[in-house]
Amino acid sequence: MSGSLLNEGVNNMPTGYISIGSNIDRDKHIPASIKALTENFGKLILSSVYESEAVGFSGDAFYNLVAGFESDLDVKEIVVQLRQIELDNGRNRECKKFSSRTLDLDLLLYGDLIIDDGRIQIPRNEIERYAFVLEPLAEIAGHLRHPVSHRRYGEMWDLFDKSNLKQRRIVPVW
Repeated sequence: MSGSLLNEGVNNMPTGYISIGSNIDRDKHIPASIKALTENFGKLILSSVYESEAVGFSGDAFYNLVAGFESDLDVKEIVVQLRQIELDNGRNRECKKFSSRTLDLDLLLYGDLIIDDGRIQIPRNEIERYAFVLEPLAEIAGHLRHPVSHRRYGEMWDLFDKSNLKQRRIVPVW
């Protein structure tokens, strides 16, 4: 799907982007998360699904994608809803940062908002650090600019070091 499916703020609602990842029962949890996100936020724009090796630990490969949505909710309410969807899908909030998980939902961007209050970080620094976040984001929002660096996500992906890239676009079976 292309980024043009969203109104890009025409309705004066910010566009948000959520990274979605799973490496435990991923064929179950990824579709369940998409359904729940649609129920919570309405129409979504979805990137392709990418399979990537676990980063920072040894574990099964992840499925990752990015979903875009429009909302007028407060960012804190969105984060609460994302955490609830994770919990509804068996996420253990006590697990280490780099570990296997049923579902990981991170709000990457929300309009041009910039927040880093110790609990919420927007834009997420993972955008510039991890191919499994940047590639799907660039796919559906490549024309948009990072609110801090002001570089387009497509340009950021073009310049990303892909020498050790261990991910591939897949067609999921669900």
